[in-house]
Order: sequence, then structure tokens, then C-alpha cells
Amino acid sequence: MNRRNFIKNTLIVAAGAGVAAKFMNTGGKKMKILVITGSPRKNGNSNTLAENFIKGAEEAGHRVVRFDSAFKNVHPCIACGKCGMNGECVFKDDFEFVRNNIVDADAVVFATPMYYFGVSAQIKAVIDRFYAINSQIHRPKKSVLILTYADTAAKSAEPIISHYETLLNYLGWSDAGKIIASGVWTESDVKHTEYPQKAYELGKSI
Repeated sequence: MNRRNFIKNTLIVAAGAGVAAKFMNTGGKKMKILVITGSPRKNGNSNTLAENFIKGAEEAGHRVVRFDSAFKNVHPCIACGKCGMNGECVFKDDFEFVRNNIVDADAVVFATPMYYFGVSAQIKAVIDRFYAINSQIHRPKKSVLILTYADTAAKSAEPIISHYETLLNYLGWSDAGKIIASGVWTESDVKHTEYPQKAYELGKSI
């Protein structure tokens, strides 16, 4: 199948998955949740919120798997096309952990700081590598965005939110909530806000 037909068929599948996602209700089901973080600061603000989300989710009985992309070896996609958008990647690195855990995950959480008005390079590298598992992840899943940034203008977060929503629309996933924490810069900033509690509550209620 050529690339154009593959993309066409994938979009058809995604459209169907998008409809299914609207009716997806876990109904108290215990889920597998993959949390992908993007901060290279172990005690950074987005990692702090991810930890609070995980605490809430685990207390609710969900199984959480975490991938800290900034501390892993994930080679950027080079658009070689060898994977055919549905196969083995030429790079054998830590992305294999994501591959092995994202397909059967019921929910995927993206936790990232804003770096120069975009997501961190580390988490973007992971998202770009979704290309090799494209058809496998076009199925209903829940998703969460956790975003931290130093600016206080809501408009500054719009490009990242738009990217997130476009990604979900393409994959047929449904948004289960967003934690958009503005005005936090140094590592300890977010701890003195309402956001950790919000992240915890979202984890517990997802």
C-alpha cells in the first residue's frame, strides 16, 4: 500500500475511532495509563504535577506506567519511511518501551513544560516516533495534557493546546482533562499553587 492510500485509510479508521471515543465510558474499569513526561528537571513543575496525577490514579486502582523521555534515549524520527507507518523502526532505543505499553493503554498522559512556546524537545521526539505505530494506536483512548509555563498569559498556551487537540482528533482519542499551570518557573513554584491538588483529583477521577 502506498503512503497516500495508507494515510487515507488511516483517516477513515480515525474518524470511526473518534465516534467510538465519544461513547467510551470506563464505567469504573481499572485502566492502564501511560504517563509520558518531557521535563529534563527531575523535580521540575510538570514532573511534580505528573507525580500528583499518578498518585491519584493509583489510589483509584489504575495501573500507571511512566516514561520520562528526558532521561531516555529516543532518537528523533528521520522520515526514512522504513517503518511504513506500521512496522519496525530503524532505531532500536528506549522508544521500544513506549511501543510496548501504548497500544494496550486505556489512557495516555502528556506532561511537559513549555519551552520556547512549544512542548519540550524530548517529549516531541517521542510523539514523532508514533509514526512507526500509526495504525496500532488509532483506537479509542483517553488522554490528558499537563502543561506548565512561566508566562501568565493564557494565549501563550494556545499553540500547545491546539497541537494536543489536533493529535487527539487525528488518533481518535478523547480528552479526559487538562491541567494548564501558568506562572510557574523555578522548580518549587508549582508546589505553592492549587495545581498539584487539581492534578491529583484528575488522576483519581479519570
